[in-house]
Amino acid sequence: MGMDENNPYPVYMDARFGLHYKEGANHMSGIPEEMFAVIDPHWGKFPPQHPMIIHMIVLIILCLLCTNITGNCLVIYTFIRSEKLRTPTNMFMVNLAFSDLCMITSMGFPVVINQFFARYWAFGVQACRIYGMLGASFGTCSLVTLVAIGYDRYNVIVRGIAGGKITHFKAVIIIIFLWIYTFLSCALPLFIDWGSYEAEGLLITCGYVYLKQDWNNKSFVIFTFVSNYALPLVILFVMYWSIVKAVIANERQLKAQAAKMNVESLRSNNNERQELKIAKVALTSVMVWTFTWTPYAVITMIGCFGDPMLITPLASQLPVVFAKTGSCMNPLVFAFSHPRYREELARLVPSLGIGKEKDKGKDADDKTSVNTKI
Repeated sequence: MGMDENNPYPVYMDARFGLHYKEGANHMSGIPEEMFAVIDPHWGKFPPQHPMIIHMIVLIILCLLCTNITGNCLVIYTFIRSEKLRTPTNMFMVNLAFSDLCMITSMGFPVVINQFFARYWAFGVQACRIYGMLGASFGTCSLVTLVAIGYDRYNVIVRGIAGGKITHFKAVIIIIFLWIYTFLSCALPLFIDWGSYEAEGLLITCGYVYLKQDWNNKSFVIFTFVSNYALPLVILFVMYWSIVKAVIANERQLKAQAAKMNVESLRSNNNERQELKIAKVALTSVMVWTFTWTPYAVITMIGCFGDPMLITPLASQLPVVFAKTGSCMNPLVFAFSHPRYREELARLVPSLGIGKEKDKGKDADDKTSVNTKI
């Protein structure tokens, strides 16, 4: 296959999938000039990216899209249908699943559809900015929802009776506040001249403007980094550290009291153990969010204050995709760690086969018991 001299983007793959392009071609070659409003000149410093890389990224996003929709829809369905799970704490869990679901649907579908039209963002300048704002908003909403869950666990485990109980009404008010806070902090660039969103990496997704060195964009990135990443994580760390200390202190008190009474254990409160299990689920979700979003936070900081040449198209794109995997993990965390969720999911969706081994064990015990009686 030879090169077409009239092709504005003279790149082709040979039979062995090798990439060939004219001398002087770069990552921005062939992109319409009107899109340069949301594409930093930085990306023109790199050669054209191999189309197979873009195809693989899109395939990964498609897999994440299917996984996320299935898992989070099951979480929302189970928590809503089960009366046992309709607690204020689980309202936050449903909000987390809803935010994760919105994240992948608003982020995933445009990228997959875009693949059939162009190798770059094909939906226009304003759509790119809205796309970036939605990604930032839903990611932030998931984090602040985890803060709300952490506060609920802190209130129950650390403060105990002294802490005011979160009712269903209070939970609704908190959730509304979380969404307002999220969109107010992330949608500012769409309404005022402060920061912006633009195409990034392989130019098939859009996110924060972190490559421009002017103070307008830098200050917005700093603001979002502190308010939508660092501060919530610090609050979570303080709350869960307090929870861990409270649990350790309580364990010591129980052991000391048991020793005085010459008994093996004083544990008899199943509700207390259930509260701790829910706290473990919440803490695991926090760790997942931190692990998946931190690489993207690091990239934005390098772009603002480090050496921009370290940020290649692929180095910029991979953290974006990795951040989206976090929205798929919470259903797995619930399935493996939340006993009541597993129980209700097995009851409401028996076709999944959850709990069958346990039922078989019960049947076997029943048969043994009958045979013994005979």
